[in-house]
Amino acid sequence: MAKITVGEKFRIIMSRRDINMTKLAELTGQSRQNLSNKFARGNFTEDDIEKIAQAMGCEVDFRFILPDGTEV
Repeated sequence: MAKITVGEKFRIIMSRRDINMTKLAELTGQSRQNLSNKFARGNFTEDDIEKIAQAMGCEVDFRFILPDGTEV
């Protein structure tokens, strides 16, 4: 089974929160076209992900765990 992409996760949340691409672009301070391009390419920076999550009322947690269990 394929993993769900970040863009797909955002679209699910957008649907549940009744937020369209235009509104999300406005909430994140970017053009609709720029945001649409990021969704199409799937190239979100960590900053993009945090801003989009915040705009949709969500929290995001980035964690990397090394083989010895250490979090980075």
